[in-house]
Amino acid sequence: MISGIENLFSKNANNLKRSVIRELLKLTNKPEIISFAGGLPAPQTFPKEELTNIVDEVITKDGAKSLQYGATEGDEMLKEEIIKLLEKDGIENLKMENVLPVTASQQALDMCAKIFVNPEDPIILGMPSYVGAIGAFRSYRADMIGVPLQEDGMDMEILEEKVKKIKKEGRKLKFVYVIPDFQNPAGITMSEAKRKKLLELAYKYNFLIIEDSPYRNLRYTGENVPSIYSLDDKGYTVSLYTFSKIFAPGFRLGWIIGPDEIIDKFVVAKQAMDLCTPPFSQRIAAYYMKEGYLKKRIEKNVKLYRKRRKAMLDALEKYMPKRDDISWTKPEGGMFLWLTVPEFVDTEDMFYKAIDENVAYVVGNAFYVDDDGSNTCRLNFSYCSKEKIEEGIKRLSDVVKQEIEEKEVK
Repeated sequence: MISGIENLFSKNANNLKRSVIRELLKLTNKPEIISFAGGLPAPQTFPKEELTNIVDEVITKDGAKSLQYGATEGDEMLKEEIIKLLEKDGIENLKMENVLPVTASQQALDMCAKIFVNPEDPIILGMPSYVGAIGAFRSYRADMIGVPLQEDGMDMEILEEKVKKIKKEGRKLKFVYVIPDFQNPAGITMSEAKRKKLLELAYKYNFLIIEDSPYRNLRYTGENVPSIYSLDDKGYTVSLYTFSKIFAPGFRLGWIIGPDEIIDKFVVAKQAMDLCTPPFSQRIAAYYMKEGYLKKRIEKNVKLYRKRRKAMLDALEKYMPKRDDISWTKPEGGMFLWLTVPEFVDTEDMFYKAIDENVAYVVGNAFYVDDDGSNTCRLNFSYCSKEKIEEGIKRLSDVVKQEIEEKEVK
């Protein structure tokens, strides 16, 4: 080891932290553990049969192009299909220049921080928030400011108070980061009224909105709410999407949409990162969409996950202690729900007891920038079968009961 290696690392590198979820997942690898910890799609949703034919078709028809370096701006055939997909979701008049395929939306999050954030620049996130976004923003030393979530999204009164405070301090708020549809980790959906209010604040105080939409196509109940991007007529929104939850995460493929001048800056940043998103993956996804497979795949995913969501909600109702200080969200879509237990229960301490009982979750404080959420946890319902969901929730409920009894006795 080089002597004094720590003195060679950059300030950004020294600010990096390992993902709490990734570290905890190492403890869940035993086959007997029922894990609600990962944000994993069900393996049976992966389109192996269709891909066998499509991969052969891509190599036969477009092998020379798809196996070569590609343009940083992305595969035009894929961008055309993405534009068609988004038109059906109410996003009209997109041009090719408004769309950038990326190496999954995690790269997009990293680029958002790289492009917009100087050290100590303020940004705002709903709390709790996606741990991958927190990690990306932390790596560029952003000043992350949390705003609590309500049942219908971010508390807009507190948000405006925070924005005014930042302005009074003479600082520039760069962006507000939101996951408006079936939020990770809380599972809640931002109301249309709050989406419009967020846009009003963005126009008034001149900040960007980063709309992260990995789960938007996975709705199981309730009415569709317009995306923030579709409501924005002034170009203040950048939206991030991924194929990981509706196609296959192993492709590491997603896309960004936004105003021309912002997408152009993303392109320049991406050139320094990886030159281009893998052309082979892009062309396969393009063929997959063009031949109508994605629509059918989403419909099948929704059908499967709707049942698993119900299984988890039913199991929580059946097994979890009946107390006013125990509650959970009832998401209309997505892959997660948020469990809150009594304030005197620390879910990080309880995690290891849950592992001993062969059940796992993600501790709530991983999703906060201020170590809050110690009595909360995130549960994933997309990965496990209905049978395993019931058994896993039964095990978790027993752990919660035991933890409450031990703490109340003391």
